[in-house]
Amino acid sequence: MFRRKGFFLLVVLLLGLGYVAFRLVPFVNNQWTDEDLVIAFDNERYGSAEVGYLSGTSRKLRYLRLGKDIHKPLLVFVHGSPSSSAFWINLLRDSTLRERANLLAIDRPGYGGSGLGMPMIDVKEQAANVASIIRQLRIGDQPVILHGSSYGGTVSARIAMDFPEMIDGLLLQSASTAPREEFTYWVSHPTSHWSLRWLLPRAIQTANAEKLNHQEQLEAMAPHWDNIDANTVILHGTDDWLIYPPNAYYSCDQLVNAEKVVHHMLEGKQHDLIWTAPKLLKHYLGEILTEVVREHSDK
Repeated sequence: MFRRKGFFLLVVLLLGLGYVAFRLVPFVNNQWTDEDLVIAFDNERYGSAEVGYLSGTSRKLRYLRLGKDIHKPLLVFVHGSPSSSAFWINLLRDSTLRERANLLAIDRPGYGGSGLGMPMIDVKEQAANVASIIRQLRIGDQPVILHGSSYGGTVSARIAMDFPEMIDGLLLQSASTAPREEFTYWVSHPTSHWSLRWLLPRAIQTANAEKLNHQEQLEAMAPHWDNIDANTVILHGTDDWLIYPPNAYYSCDQLVNAEKVVHHMLEGKQHDLIWTAPKLLKHYLGEILTEVVREHSDK
């Protein structure tokens, strides 16, 4: 009786792991090597890319940079979970964005070249590390725009809270900001135990550790939203099954001191806006760049 029940539970667990792996394969495959990133831009159309490593406040992070023009703003991309800088390849290759800004993508702690499989649970600490890399690669006082997707949006919002003097523009794409307003796979709980954790790819191990601490981290951010004064765009799909739509409304309500807030809900879209709404993402990035550059020149 007990053996049969144990066998049944094991089968259910394995099926659950298989389903999660199937849904997350596109994100897990984004854990590219340095060589992969360089090869992705080995073409005259895209220009050369710089892949490097810098020490943040408590972790060495990998970055991918295109452009060092002091007269252009710095557009920084912060990926979600599980992912890496490779998530942004199509936007980084975009000729219009490259003409208007220096582009920078940073692997968050626990992903890609930033300690794959070694999660950094504290979002405040993550934000401090990413902000340190931005500060080191920023040229002079060039304007800085953050584009964060999913949990990268969480980290981007925390950066804008903790370092408002550094951030001029903010795009929150399908961002996780509201406590208890996201989907958690039931299998995340048992696989967080050391005895099962090894079954998961390292990127998912990091994502799992972050996911199970989201609520606490988001609640810790709640008192600090009024620190954000950057021009902000919030984009979210109405059918997002992973990070629920109320996150966007919550962010909008909390941004009481932002210079400007644009809130756009995309009818029928889910969590994959990078693939289903790339033109709209580029449109809003263009708007933020225009406004930020104009404001910077007026100072």
